[in-house]
Amino acid sequence: MSNLKELCSGLPLDPMPPNRGRDPSVPHAPVRTPNLTPEEERLALRNALRYFPPSHHSILAAEFAQELRQYGHIYMYRFCPLIHMRAYPIDQYPCRTRQAASIMLMIMNNLDHTVAQFPQELVTYGGNGQVFSNWAQFCLVMHYLSEMTEEQTLVMYSGHPAGLFPSLPSSPRAIITNGLVIPNYSSREQYEKMFALGVSMYGQMTAGSYCYIGPQGIVHGTMLTVLNAGRRYLGSDDLRGRVFVTSGLGGMSGAQAKAAVIAGCVGVIAEVDEVPLRKRHEQGWLMEVTSDIEHCIQRIREAKRSKTPLSLGYHGNIVDLWERLLTEYERTGELLVDLGSDQTSLHNPFSGGYYPAQLSLHQAKQLMATDPARFKTMVHESLCRQVAAINKLSEAGMFFWDYGNAFLLEAQRAGAEVEKEGGGATEFRYPSYVQHIMGDIFSLGFGPFRWVCTSGDPCDLALTDDIAATVLEEISANVTERVRQQYNDNIRWIREAGKHSMVVGSQARILYSDQKGRVCIALAINQAIADGRVSAPVVISRDHHDVSGTDSPFRETSNVYDGSAFCADMAVQNFVGDAFRGATWVSLHNGGGVGWGEVMNGGFGLLLDGTEEAAKRASLMLNWDVSNGVARRCWSGNSNAYETIQRTMEEQRQLRVTMPYPVQDEHVLDRALQG
Repeated sequence: MSNLKELCSGLPLDPMPPNRGRDPSVPHAPVRTPNLTPEEERLALRNALRYFPPSHHSILAAEFAQELRQYGHIYMYRFCPLIHMRAYPIDQYPCRTRQAASIMLMIMNNLDHTVAQFPQELVTYGGNGQVFSNWAQFCLVMHYLSEMTEEQTLVMYSGHPAGLFPSLPSSPRAIITNGLVIPNYSSREQYEKMFALGVSMYGQMTAGSYCYIGPQGIVHGTMLTVLNAGRRYLGSDDLRGRVFVTSGLGGMSGAQAKAAVIAGCVGVIAEVDEVPLRKRHEQGWLMEVTSDIEHCIQRIREAKRSKTPLSLGYHGNIVDLWERLLTEYERTGELLVDLGSDQTSLHNPFSGGYYPAQLSLHQAKQLMATDPARFKTMVHESLCRQVAAINKLSEAGMFFWDYGNAFLLEAQRAGAEVEKEGGGATEFRYPSYVQHIMGDIFSLGFGPFRWVCTSGDPCDLALTDDIAATVLEEISANVTERVRQQYNDNIRWIREAGKHSMVVGSQARILYSDQKGRVCIALAINQAIADGRVSAPVVISRDHHDVSGTDSPFRETSNVYDGSAFCADMAVQNFVGDAFRGATWVSLHNGGGVGWGEVMNGGFGLLLDGTEEAAKRASLMLNWDVSNGVARRCWSGNSNAYETIQRTMEEQRQLRVTMPYPVQDEHVLDRALQG
């Protein structure tokens, strides 16, 4: 399959392509350990062969069995296409509707080798964020989309295309669910078995919803987090000479280096794997690399004194770096770190998301496959060491936060000292970045709004950048000071985005905006398409990590304190509401960010094609997509959300939200309960 027409012709069976196995030139996912019984192995093989006629079973059964035993999953490498995987211009896709073509473009961007973490295993980011479970599913989906009309909807069950079903032109063209498991069976152990059987899939957030735009999204989110952390913890957004220490340079975490420099601070990022570290350095996102911890300490001190922005990659384990920073403080009294966090993939701690300090990377990968129980013990020991060093540095004056990667949750499970005395179920010794930094921003309605220029033309992206910045500048005149500060951060971001070389993969952009900003930007871009100023349609989307899209008690909804943090009504309602208000495709996932069984989240894609119908869809859907979450946060008692939804109701007369009456006298409760 060397061109798009061949790619969309379905499973290549006559003849089948040769089995080339794994491509040694690209990184590969760690070996999975599902611990299947012999009967479960038979079932996994039977399930995989369902995609093929019996005449091919004798050949495929043997190689699929080998993949299952060697890698812990049947990826069907034989059917991995040879085509250069990337987001081709929308008009090049063979299809009957541009809505389908837009989905095809976004799928191929998620699997672009410059974007995807493990492209041959169909993993976009996060170590296990799958686009599909195997290559047969990819081939069938591309074929279905090429045949689809505007009176059909593609139904996706955890990577599996159930088929094209009749629907309305106003319906979504694709409905995606990933990992929706009966709650009592949503455990990590069950997941490993279900994934190996080919019946469920971990779609992370924007991997399985076909909306990833490369690490640009997390660059922007991290920049805003660091800026607002400086304001909250250090009393300033001038971060020159301030040191931010963290870990991870992979699919999502790789953005930290770039974000630190844009924010103006000294970013020091530890990474055990040389491959992503070198990749970020070659990209220009990481300014310096060292494997010498003493040189690392020296460079921190120099950059801190000279107040020079720096992104420094330490090739080594983050635990060793934290312990060395502590030793330096104890020996000299000099605290070299101001801000700290962690972005190892602790939603996936025992399958390559976290490597213990006691082992080299090679040793860890071997032990992970040969003795998972011992590996788990060593991860727990390493986490306890890491937390011990962080605790002492925090006592000395460093400010640390959990980045929503389940760091504190897994540290607690490991027995580390992260308990918060008198804290609630979602509270730890350190706040999550949502509780202290981004939660208030969500409650104002701000979140990660993004768009993709389907022409693939950088000129279209530059024009849409200018449109977005101009829109925000115009509407920022009549807002509160707190909202204006967020607009200004994002205007600065968008005006400087071009020079920071953010694009990896599709011609995409992200910014944080509130409800009014998102609607106004979408309508302005749609008008530019209608006028011919933008040469092709534009896909609008967002991260699931947003105001309304995600129920996650240890991240997105960790600042919800009315007891509903563990409820998932908001994310499910958002998915349903987006579907009937005009989205081109919608998705709902179990897992994402914090991990399987810990979160429900959903997202959408909507194609702007310059028509009045697209404008109507965008306005209706985007207003709901933000108001839903602000209303929920208001009901939970958040004062920012209360004020935001009040203003929104004044502007939109058809919006009527149930508002809470707070208890003003706590003695009323005391007397009632004592009686």
